[in-house]
Amino acid sequence: MKRLNLLVLLIIFLPCLLLKPANASEPIKIGLTLGLTGKYSEMSDMQMKGFRLWERDVNNKGGILGRKVQVIIYDDNSDSRIAKAFYEHLILRDKVDLIFGPYSSEITEAVLPVTEQYSYPVLAAGASADKLWQKSYRYVLGVYTPASKYVVGFLEMLVMNGFKDIAIVHADDSFSKDVASGAKKWAGRFGFNVLLFEGFKKGTKNLDDIAQKAKTSKAQTLIMCGHFDESVNMRLSLKNIGWYPKAYFASVGPTMQAFHERLGANADGVFSSSQWEHHGGLIPPGCHEFYDSYIKTYGEEPSYHAATAYAAGQILGTAVKKAESLDRDKIRDILSAMDTMTIIGRYGVDRTGMQIKHFNLIIQWQNGKKEIVWPEELRTAKPVFK
Repeated sequence: MKRLNLLVLLIIFLPCLLLKPANASEPIKIGLTLGLTGKYSEMSDMQMKGFRLWERDVNNKGGILGRKVQVIIYDDNSDSRIAKAFYEHLILRDKVDLIFGPYSSEITEAVLPVTEQYSYPVLAAGASADKLWQKSYRYVLGVYTPASKYVVGFLEMLVMNGFKDIAIVHADDSFSKDVASGAKKWAGRFGFNVLLFEGFKKGTKNLDDIAQKAKTSKAQTLIMCGHFDESVNMRLSLKNIGWYPKAYFASVGPTMQAFHERLGANADGVFSSSQWEHHGGLIPPGCHEFYDSYIKTYGEEPSYHAATAYAAGQILGTAVKKAESLDRDKIRDILSAMDTMTIIGRYGVDRTGMQIKHFNLIIQWQNGKKEIVWPEELRTAKPVFK
């Protein structure tokens, strides 16, 4: 009888005893999509490498909550419809524990209704359009400086150097439009004359006509609001029409080494805003280690896209540890209130989830090298104007 009772107890409790170690050994699954092909491929490739480096580093340190981390990445082909379907797949089929946002504001906007429906907090490590935080979403939290503030440092620098007349052009995606609208608003506050404000269809390759309009306006400065392709294509168009303004600023593209590889000497003189650069004055903790590790692993220098992806991992890891669980609402509340440092600097959001603690740097290509030219206390070189 005692043997029978013991056998019954073993049958009842042995599966539970076996199950606990199995569950504890299962990785924490974190899912996202990136445009590894298509119009966002340059930036998405950098982000993928940043996430993979964080995944490796955190697992080498024992994981999170005693569990390894598995980052699942699908290629959304830079297509918002594909991304939306993949996020549904990640949540319903892969049953991921947590989510990172995709690259670009356009695609992030498309997937947020899905992540909101299932109450997944989303660290937007590749999106900054202001409109993402103007729709009363509860679970989206920004890592980037908002798009509307991308050009503020550049405009401040222009004021200090006596500029007055500017032209602003932009692609028609949500991020580019928010950068342009913010540039126009801040230009007014700084007392600039906006002589041209015009948009064009995303994907337009030949920008000669709009470059000619900027030239005809007699603007001293041209501000191009777009991504990698727009920044390159406008520089080529300026060359085609035989005109270069005293200052040319383009968002996103010039922060990447690929910009110089594509344009060569024509990259020199171009300004941009960057969420992070390795060199400079006040280096956040871990920045050097990330930079050196990235180069050793991938054989190239990281852009801010890689660094912000890595930082998103740091932020999420800190929140999970503080929550001491994978309770997504608890993690969301912690992310909403948290004030912490990452390799790119400070993280902290307002009540809508928009990033308010981080600030951009202004860089310029000079003699084949990116230099920080603003703010003055962090600059590695003085700005050069034509």
